[in-house]
Amino acid sequence: MATFPLDAFPLDVVVAHKRGRTVSVCIPAHNEVATVARVLAAVRASHLRELDGSGLVDEVLVVDDGSGDGTAEAAAAAGARVVRLSQRVGKGGAMQAGLDAAAGDVLVFLDADVENTTGAFVTSLLGPLLTEPGEFSLVKGYYERPIGDSPTGGGRVTELVARPALEVLFPELPDLSGVHQPLAGETAAPRWVLEKLGFAPGYGVEIGLLVDVVTRFGAGAVAQVDLGMRVHRNRALSELRPQAVEVLRAALERSEKPAR
Repeated sequence: MATFPLDAFPLDVVVAHKRGRTVSVCIPAHNEVATVARVLAAVRASHLRELDGSGLVDEVLVVDDGSGDGTAEAAAAAGARVVRLSQRVGKGGAMQAGLDAAAGDVLVFLDADVENTTGAFVTSLLGPLLTEPGEFSLVKGYYERPIGDSPTGGGRVTELVARPALEVLFPELPDLSGVHQPLAGETAAPRWVLEKLGFAPGYGVEIGLLVDVVTRFGAGAVAQVDLGMRVHRNRALSELRPQAVEVLRAALERSEKPAR
């Protein structure tokens, strides 16, 4: 599985390899009014396509997943095209809505709650897809995840559910153990891959897409890129159970074991 270091893909190099392909950045969001504009500003600051056709990103969409806190209004004010869902459908459904609404040949998904998003997130995720076309079907970010005063220790669902599930349920896919952040929301893929595979519902979307790509195309079709450190709101342990259940259910369904 190809792994690329931090800042492996300078913006000018990635733009030079775009070669007529279009790029959509999709940000699924549910009640993220505090951070969504900051994420959008990071993307828009250096990546939007200019009038002369230069630049990397052709459109930026925020999929408002039934928010009740002004997320949609904040996103629109920050310059995004907003796709409003009348009721919450979960992350997988919001990503599907983004795919349906987007026009790009290549899609980048970013989480709306990351406090330190930079334009380099987009450049790094697109780098493998644009500089080595046809080589990769999925790119995932990886990073350090601080919690409290500790520089590491975030990603509790990843360590306690996702990794054990991959190890136990998919022994025939040992390369999955080398994925640093299997639940990373920072993801990029060609449109045709996403249309072919679809999205698991809810928070199972990330592990589902990873397993589906490796099963269909092999571990060599996945690349992972270092995004440095990812800072976001860490939820209380009691709030993580629904996410853990959806991750485990998606893994079980793909291993052909019954999800009760």
